[in-house]
Amino acid sequence: MIKTLLIANRGEIARRIIRTCRDSGIRAVAVFSDPDADSPHVREADLAVRLPGATPAETYLRADLLVEAALRAGADAVHPGYGFLSENADFARKVQAAGLTWVGPEPDSIEAMGSKVAAKKRMAAAGVPTLPELDPETVTEFPVLIKASAGGGGRGMRIVREKAGFADALASARREAESAFGDPTVFCEPLLEHARHVEVQVLADRHGTVWVLGERECSIQRRHQKIVEESPSPAVTGEVRERLFAAATAAAESIGYVGAGTVEFMLKGEDFHFLEVNTRLQVEHPVTELVHGVDLVDWQLRIAEGAALPAQAPRPRGHAIEVRLYAEDPANDWRPASGTLHRFHVPGDVRLDSGVEDGSVVSVHYDPMLAKVIAHAPTRRAAARKLATALESARIHGLVTNRRLLVDVLRDDAFLRGDTHTGFLTEHDFTRTVDPQPFALAAALAQAATRRIGTLPLGWRNVRSQRPKARFLHGEELVEVEYDPAQATADTAVLDLDGVRVPFHVARYGDLVEVDSPRGSVSLTVVPRFPEPEAKLAPGATVAPMPGTVVRVSVARGDVVEAGAELLVLEAMKMEHRVLATSAGTVTELLVENARQVNAGDVLVVVEEQ
Repeated sequence: MIKTLLIANRGEIARRIIRTCRDSGIRAVAVFSDPDADSPHVREADLAVRLPGATPAETYLRADLLVEAALRAGADAVHPGYGFLSENADFARKVQAAGLTWVGPEPDSIEAMGSKVAAKKRMAAAGVPTLPELDPETVTEFPVLIKASAGGGGRGMRIVREKAGFADALASARREAESAFGDPTVFCEPLLEHARHVEVQVLADRHGTVWVLGERECSIQRRHQKIVEESPSPAVTGEVRERLFAAATAAAESIGYVGAGTVEFMLKGEDFHFLEVNTRLQVEHPVTELVHGVDLVDWQLRIAEGAALPAQAPRPRGHAIEVRLYAEDPANDWRPASGTLHRFHVPGDVRLDSGVEDGSVVSVHYDPMLAKVIAHAPTRRAAARKLATALESARIHGLVTNRRLLVDVLRDDAFLRGDTHTGFLTEHDFTRTVDPQPFALAAALAQAATRRIGTLPLGWRNVRSQRPKARFLHGEELVEVEYDPAQATADTAVLDLDGVRVPFHVARYGDLVEVDSPRGSVSLTVVPRFPEPEAKLAPGATVAPMPGTVVRVSVARGDVVEAGAELLVLEAMKMEHRVLATSAGTVTELLVENARQVNAGDVLVVVEEQ
């Protein structure tokens, strides 16, 4: 019987496991890196052990430190969560060698599926349909998909449509795979255009019973990272579902699988092909839990203790949709964002699995996912509506996010028809502009309410020659509004917009003003009346768009470059980001080298225009 469980992970999944531990009477032990010292998962655990360092390689990827932490805290079991070392057979063996219970499949099963290259061969032998594997060193036919052999989540994955860009994409994929999984091995597959990403949840005990808990569709992706997941799939018919379930069962039985796992497929029409087996809990497991009424983490723990599954899996009911809420900037090529999350509240009848709360600091060292928001309803359209409304009504202050994109997808006619595939976001334009004027007016009125002389707002006059003005920045756009101080209200302004009364809720954090309304949400920055002099950058200076680590320098001093040429590559939040020349010219200064840590705004390269 498990009494004390060490959770070898962080953030949202650590909090998720802690909830089940609390319900089951199990003492939970958290681990934390230095940036995570004040994270919610640390406070919510019964015990916590520091892993000295900041980066994953120094902390959450150190099997020796994790096992030592478990022993020091008196744990008798380890749950790996997902990501990090969750699919690392050596870690599982180290846990077992230390006399601890490993909450997951046997190391041999993990190892069998740990290499996607070997896994595909094994699945083909078991009769599971597979795509041909292409050797990266000899691939000649395009388009292809480069994939990391040791992990998923979009890390180390690249689409290449022609030979010219293949070598650079291959090198980049290998670097990203090494950083994310500690293994640079990649392989290639033919790219299936307009296919769906469909996966099957399995749960198996040590007594020969294998449950299949429905399928999930995860086709809405950006940069190969899932952002919308649902169960059941709107595209899977009864006959296809039967074949999918049979293939998933065969895959699990072929490796003697125990615990929770996912068998992933690409579906095109009524044909599907094996992608991989994730020998762990999936990020999107909540949709399965809501549809089938089960707690997968609870079953993971019980199976690890030796419990047997009932003969029949619970039947599904209704439809569930999950979205991943990321801190990232849609106006800046969806680059990850870091900083302080001043306010985080999602209302409504939805499930919220988050790693953050009011005041959380989002670090540059880890994935920028803030939370998963999940809705369950009798029908797919009802679930989509409930989820979109909850997101739109949320208060998310301090960081830019992908919220608007998620709302637009959930309300899109093609999505609601179930007409989705992995290229959905590239074929649908969800660019939407918001008029910042009414938001700025509401912000000005709220600002005026805090500036009073006695009971009178600052700027009030018996006889006015003109109304006072306020200036804000919306991104890089300057917004100026005139307002009536007599209408000033502290935190809510009700404006008449074309005959419709619309409430605007205003919150201020220093110079940052967050304005929420039924018409959307806008972040504004107060422009001071007497701004400080700004430091001038040298002409042609390229600055770091975010904090990160330089992983490749592509130019040297004296090089002549074209506009759009790659200058260097930064790694931030587990992803690579190319820094490009904004104009043609000659590199006159190169201020960084490989492995250099940089801060947002640091000058990296100076290109003197020709």
